[in-house]
Amino acid sequence: MIVRQLLFLELLALSLASPVLADQFRMAADNARVECTASKKELTRISLIGDQFASLNKVATGVPYNDFSVVNEPTRGDIYLSVPETYAAKTINFFATSKKGYVYKFVCEVAGVEAQQVFVTNPALTETKAREWEEETPVQTTAMRLIKAMATMATIDGYEIRQPGSAAVSVGQLSVRLIAEYRGAAFFGKALRIENRGTAPVVLREADLAPQGTLAVTIAKPDLAPGEATSAWLVGNGGAR
Repeated sequence: MIVRQLLFLELLALSLASPVLADQFRMAADNARVECTASKKELTRISLIGDQFASLNKVATGVPYNDFSVVNEPTRGDIYLSVPETYAAKTINFFATSKKGYVYKFVCEVAGVEAQQVFVTNPALTETKAREWEEETPVQTTAMRLIKAMATMATIDGYEIRQPGSAAVSVGQLSVRLIAEYRGAAFFGKALRIENRGTAPVVLREADLAPQGTLAVTIAKPDLAPGEATSAWLVGNGGAR
């Protein structure tokens, strides 16, 4: 059991440490102003995480040497900015609409830097993915699917996985530690490690672990001898947002 928990933490750490290769990261909501730095002479790529740009709107100056170009690449839906060396203004600005219907206003400072990659994330997209996963099945079935995901250390599209790193809490002769939290749109899940530190056997009951609002509880091994430990998973109402 201990080996299984350590493996879970190792996999979680690797997933959180995976690098995303970009020069600038921006978080933006619908209708938000997105500030960035655009390269002068080199290209600047702007990409939406989990979405694609569908249309662009900008005002042309009518003067070729004092204008910039914005191209919507159709395969990935990215934007490519090109600013000529003769461009006099300090910033460029334009509007972009995504395929999922979000509108962003970009205001980018022009600087003599190398080619740039700008990644933009919208928290609403993550919530939408989590909600879609949750609504695939009835409430109780979704709760059991979430427990299965936690028990098998699986990721869920749109869910945030947190490793609190909190210390164990003593409840009578039991030691209870929160190992991980899964947070979605309308559900949350908790993975617990429970150890019997007493001198007598203990029988765990689901009701002992279920606070108000709990939808489902599963205990891997309810009967604990002194010194034994087990895992438990619970699901309740209330997501990350």
